[in-house]
Amino acid sequence: MNTQTTARDRHVPVLCARIVDLLAPALDRPGAIVVDGTLGMGGHAEALLEAAPEARLIGIDRDTEALALAGERLAKFGTRVDLVHAVYDELPDILGRLGVETVDAALFDLGVSSLQLDEPERGFAYRFDAPLDMRMDQRRGVTAAEVLNTYDRADLVRILRDYGEERFAPRVASAIVTHRARQAFATTGELVEVLETAIPQASQRTGGHPAKRTFQALRIEVNAELSTWARALPEAIDALAVGGRIAVMSYHSLEDRITKQVLRDGATSSAPPGLPVERPEDAPYLRLLTRGAETADATEQAANPRSASVRVRAAERIAIRGGRR
Repeated sequence: MNTQTTARDRHVPVLCARIVDLLAPALDRPGAIVVDGTLGMGGHAEALLEAAPEARLIGIDRDTEALALAGERLAKFGTRVDLVHAVYDELPDILGRLGVETVDAALFDLGVSSLQLDEPERGFAYRFDAPLDMRMDQRRGVTAAEVLNTYDRADLVRILRDYGEERFAPRVASAIVTHRARQAFATTGELVEVLETAIPQASQRTGGHPAKRTFQALRIEVNAELSTWARALPEAIDALAVGGRIAVMSYHSLEDRITKQVLRDGATSSAPPGLPVERPEDAPYLRLLTRGAETADATEQAANPRSASVRVRAAERIAIRGGRR
């Protein structure tokens, strides 16, 4: 871990002011609780606690290094902060252990963190030659090297196509299988060399770095990101009190698609077509706070390049499922 700088020095949170605008109105009472399900280095959490001086934070992250850095950053808030080493789909169990029935706000900043991208030994970035790890929690789970060396070709094609949206998935999978027959994958550099050969040069000139989509696919597979998020989002909405708010920051279309669907379904009546009167149990239980997905403007993107692909969606809980308000 880099101990020369603090979390504040190393990380600029994306769209921080906008996230505060969206969530702070739900935190304007004593004892309000906000969950940051992807705490990272604590930038958004710090801003929310400063904007809502009577609120309490439950910060969750699967990365122990991130929790340590965020803990230093948030220490000034004392007992207003609870930090939990877990994955965000464990939220119901976490709240139960803490004796919390409902929360007033929830934030999820999805995908790989700045910390993980900037630490070469974590294996998330194709610009560094490092061990092929890619686990957000390095204490458990399969590594990217294990995926590359043990998955059959059909499964490699599936994850490259579905998670990386790689148009050359069959070609890349064949190149991976051919390479590992000679030598097992161990480092990101080895994988990048294979991808530079497998992806046609014409595509490399127009489609960005040839490793971008494969690295995304491997990271999602290693950390079960999409299936975990599909479970976690409905759980987080169920944990919101009426009047509570949720904000989600996505960085690729796959996770944003899940978010869009769940929030839109919650904000839409489920009454059968032609029913003359909407039944209470069919009424929407969410109100959308953003029109579609919001993006970072040119000023933010210039100041913080990692904001270029962000998509923000937010909603307010207006009812309990089943029509009880």
